[in-house]
Amino acid sequence: MRLRFLGSTSEAGACPSLYETDRGTIVVQGLHVTDPEALSDLRHVLDGETAIEVPRELLSEIARRVLL
Repeated sequence: MRLRFLGSTSEAGACPSLYETDRGTIVVQGLHVTDPEALSDLRHVLDGETAIEVPRELLSEIARRVLL
């Protein structure tokens, strides 16, 4: 799989960041959600999955600029 950087709201261009794959999917780079209360709200978490927090502004920006 290959990744193409889509954008970030970080000043340094670090995380959180979004990438488009050559398989037509999106990869999220960011910090793991570790708050036990928040994690208990997740549904159907499979082995190997984790939760990543992404600012709403980043998703809105990428949707306007790249995905639509």
